[in-house]
Amino acid sequence: MRFIARYAKETLLGFEIITVYEDEIEKESISFKQPIIKTLAKKYPTAIWFERKMHDDFGIIIEDAFDKRPLVHQERFPKDIHPLRKNFNQDKLAYSDYLAYKYEEISGDGVFQVAVGPIHAGIIEPGHFQFSQAGEEILHLEVRHFYKNRGIEKMLEGKTLLEAKPIIERISGNESIAYQICWRDIVLQATKQELPLAIKKRHALLLELERTIHHLTDLGFIPNDGGFGAALAIGSKLAEDARRKMREFTGHRFGFGAIDFKNKFIDRVIFEKWLDELKNSIDFFEDWIMDIPSLWDRFDTTGVLSLRKALKYSTVGIVARASGVTQDRRNNKFYLDHGFIMASEVSGDVSARFKIRLQELKNSLVMMHNFLQEDKSLLELSNINDGEYQSFSESSIGELLMAIDIKDGVIERFYIRDPSFVNWQAVHLMMYHDIIADFPLINKSCDLSYAGNDL
Repeated sequence: MRFIARYAKETLLGFEIITVYEDEIEKESISFKQPIIKTLAKKYPTAIWFERKMHDDFGIIIEDAFDKRPLVHQERFPKDIHPLRKNFNQDKLAYSDYLAYKYEEISGDGVFQVAVGPIHAGIIEPGHFQFSQAGEEILHLEVRHFYKNRGIEKMLEGKTLLEAKPIIERISGNESIAYQICWRDIVLQATKQELPLAIKKRHALLLELERTIHHLTDLGFIPNDGGFGAALAIGSKLAEDARRKMREFTGHRFGFGAIDFKNKFIDRVIFEKWLDELKNSIDFFEDWIMDIPSLWDRFDTTGVLSLRKALKYSTVGIVARASGVTQDRRNNKFYLDHGFIMASEVSGDVSARFKIRLQELKNSLVMMHNFLQEDKSLLELSNINDGEYQSFSESSIGELLMAIDIKDGVIERFYIRDPSFVNWQAVHLMMYHDIIADFPLINKSCDLSYAGNDL
């Protein structure tokens, strides 16, 4: 049974622990006096971050956990402060005494540590990578993030679904449409309405356009991190063209505000011409890039994640599909009727993750052709009903889960499990015995979000 997420919410008598699996949801109630649960990390290793976060957020004690270090709280975060409790209302915090974070390290003769980050020489968000090295060979990597927690879960409490949308769509810039589609589905559940087909097709088109933008970006950056900068020039140019299409259709380069409940005109002739031109560019790029042996020497057998480990660590998206896991939230009748084909590779290396992107990119072009429909559909929203709602979408990174509880018309609990939250935990498995110079290449081949990971 595939593990998806584990999170908590406060109730009148204590806490409720929600564990989401592929085919079921388990709920467990615990009291304020004994806020103790058993770990799931012995069976599902990625559960450990979820459990450490629950402790930081609520003070819930994880029994028998193999790792009880803080996750979200940094070294001087005040002790006994748990920001997602209902009685927390401080806007300023006093620093606590510095408590050093103990990294996982391998020691021994000739073994040394290399610290990378959290500040990087580039326009990326903070993230720390602690390597144990024997020469250039990586023996172990620990990934540590959560340097820029924005308090989004707390921020959205007390807001209506409509008030929350501008925040939700800006959580992670490379998944804005995917986040908005999760929000949309929760609105539809809460109003007990169905989306007209034409609007659903427009939203699906925008999601594939978002995927196209980021796959094109990655198809340039991955070879660049392998020392082949020419690919970056082509990938960046094509990605920029696609992002301008997003602005043309939505008014914003990242698609902010794109998902609503009315259909809008897209000039079919102009858009199909652009899709055909993009397909020709991608065909040229693929023929060209596949015939560069020195590049594939870097890609092949680098950063391998086996099928067994991909499943064990509950990976999603391209990271999972490149290792042979056939899991995609688009694998349903609606998408299949519009040309969706599951992309899958088995070698689990940088090469496989690159090839998956090419396959998905070409499939997205086919689906965008099929999603084009011109009409003036409109959905007038009815009243929002209180309740507990969950939704999924398949972002360019992988499966996204959103859970929202509505009480008295406003958000009581907001929870997101970004695909990066599970995939970051599998990155260290790809590094063993590779050289440290391949770390940027392996990392980029997964293309994980910092912002979506750290709410």
